[in-house]
Amino acid sequence: MGTVPASPKFILSVDQGTTGTTVIVVDSKASLLAKVTHEFKQYFPKPGWVEHDPDDIWNSVLKGISQALKEAKISAFQVAAIGLTNQRETTLLWERKSGRAVYPAIVWQDRRTAPLCASLKKAGREKLFHQKTGLFLDPYFSGTKIRWILDHVPGVLTRAQKGDIAFGTIDSFLLWKLTGGQVHKTDATNASRTLLMNLKTLRWDSRLCSVLGVPMKVLPEISPNVGILGLTKNMPHLPDGIPIAGMAGDQQAALFGQGGTFSGDVKCTFGTGSFILLHTGQTPVLSRWGNVTTLALYLNGRPSYALEGGAFICGAAVQWLRDGLKIIRSSSEVEGLASSVSDNGGVQFVPALAGLGAPYWKPEVRGLLCGLTRGTQRGHIARATLEGIALQNVDILRAMAKDFKRPINVLRVDGGASENDLLMQIQADYAGLRLYRPKIIETTALGAAFMAGLGVGFWKNLAEIKKNWNKEKEFIPVLSAKEREERLKIWHQAIGRSRL
Repeated sequence: MGTVPASPKFILSVDQGTTGTTVIVVDSKASLLAKVTHEFKQYFPKPGWVEHDPDDIWNSVLKGISQALKEAKISAFQVAAIGLTNQRETTLLWERKSGRAVYPAIVWQDRRTAPLCASLKKAGREKLFHQKTGLFLDPYFSGTKIRWILDHVPGVLTRAQKGDIAFGTIDSFLLWKLTGGQVHKTDATNASRTLLMNLKTLRWDSRLCSVLGVPMKVLPEISPNVGILGLTKNMPHLPDGIPIAGMAGDQQAALFGQGGTFSGDVKCTFGTGSFILLHTGQTPVLSRWGNVTTLALYLNGRPSYALEGGAFICGAAVQWLRDGLKIIRSSSEVEGLASSVSDNGGVQFVPALAGLGAPYWKPEVRGLLCGLTRGTQRGHIARATLEGIALQNVDILRAMAKDFKRPINVLRVDGGASENDLLMQIQADYAGLRLYRPKIIETTALGAAFMAGLGVGFWKNLAEIKKNWNKEKEFIPVLSAKEREERLKIWHQAIGRSRL
């Protein structure tokens, strides 16, 4: 399609998520000119297994780019840079020559490596991984997923040892595809989620690779979040030479999109799961209370760190009400249904449909719906679902405050489920915090756009970017401290029952 002209005016950002891909186009004032989302199929071949077809992911990206350019009414030649953000721990191995995946993408929610994690814990390896990576030995993270593919796909281990196979989280896969197979890189935030990167050196750790049996030849180069990682090549809908200039895992991108670049800034993204990041500054804080220590940003040669707590099921619980129980026809109906009753009618829901994440880390636990009576209505189940989503976040926030040794006063929220006003008020009440919701809730895609723009000088500095963040609504807690503690006591009783 030729080359890029001298003065492009827009940033294109790709947010490749768990259930779909969102592509946005923004201008220099961060005005949202286009937003296109394409969902793709989820595969559940066995209980606890979750997979994606890499071709489905890539096709959703291509469709999203094409339609976003049309919706924004701009030419591809007007794109100054591309930002990428992604579902982080989802794992792919592909052939370097052909670009074909050797196995479907194993999704971050997948629990198949729980036995391997258990055996590593039994061998006394968890302390090593926790000290070097800030993470726990859990099937959530990428390293054990790589090991599973190497062990279960015939011939792949030998080919990986020869250097014929490439590993990547979805950021690496998209960068590889966008650059015509020329660039095999990941960014430091995604690398920090693999169990293989040393959190202090920001390099792959040979000892950790050895323990997991992962050949270092499969690993991508680790790069900063901001800067030109590669140029488009042989892409439909795009000319050659557009810089991919910003890349980060989805939760770090959302923190950046919320302006969370200072110690004490905290955000919660309400997506498929809910993920809370608390910026802790230039020194990593090793959690004692069940959170993980992770990278917040790698910019200008300086890393900054965060505490993170993730609940694996958030919006996915509402999807379960829609697709599994079929008590709603669309996800948007849940707020109205939950509002049709004054309380939960005694119904409790623990949304551990993919195990319990932070601060419990119990992959074997499953969801619990209890307290049902003849008087239970659909509205009670819907309300209990929203309460369960909020209550699991309270556990994470309280654990974070203990680790950080400072109180949290304001929580910035984003993601699709943050549009639910009832859920946001419930979250404010149970957490005892003010919630700020921005005008643009697609802060994951926006954060990647900000990084890409910063990488090519579209925006000059962080201060210029921060001017583009605007609050749309504030939620103020109305529950008394006594009412809050009583509700949390009932919640923890339900958690105890779910762990039987």
